[in-house]
Amino acid sequence: MSLLSVESVVGGYTRADTILKGVSARAEPGEIVAILGPNGAGKSTLLKAIAGQLNLREGAVTLDGQALTGLRPREIARHGVAYVPQEANVFPTMTIRENLEIGGYLDPAHTRARIDEMFERFPMLGEKRREAARTLSGGQRQVLAVAIALMVAPVLMLLDEPSAGLSPVAAAGLFETIRGIRDQGVTVVLVEQNALDALALADRAYILTAGQNHIEGVASELAADADVRKAFLGG
Repeated sequence: MSLLSVESVVGGYTRADTILKGVSARAEPGEIVAILGPNGAGKSTLLKAIAGQLNLREGAVTLDGQALTGLRPREIARHGVAYVPQEANVFPTMTIRENLEIGGYLDPAHTRARIDEMFERFPMLGEKRREAARTLSGGQRQVLAVAIALMVAPVLMLLDEPSAGLSPVAAAGLFETIRGIRDQGVTVVLVEQNALDALALADRAYILTAGQNHIEGVASELAADADVRKAFLGG
């Protein structure tokens, strides 16, 4: 049984706006799965659908066999799903520690211990714990956003464009962080515009076009396919 199963989901932000037109995907335990495709393909919308950020008109989402369809985002988070949006993913005027405290809202009894764990895992956050999040660089903010998500002890992490706006060096460091999270047992599904970098990171990938599945397969094989590279990966 797949950890995450998305079956023929149809939906959008309004009744008149259908962005997802029967998309299906899966993620196995311990995988990194990349969701790729051109602008407007429905990539970010798919993550929001999994996280309960929009209502589905058709299809189903399950996590380890349990239905997530129709649940509120808070309930989905309680099932072990952490969603990191592309924007507004930290509280800029609050300190790093305060951001992590908010991330622990589902399990306040263990918040202090998990904050200590985050400071050990990401020493930079510990060093800056009393500083406002707005003082962090772009790469550091993304690390903080990931740490906030880890505060719920997720089994599945959804990352929307984590490398957006980062320098190549910062993006490479963030991808190493994501790989380390996977190695510690968290399944990761990420949307990325940097397709080749995402395929180098991922185990498997889905390419969407116009809200539908177009190609799926082993990430390394998709990266090596000349037709795929020409059509979707910039040559």
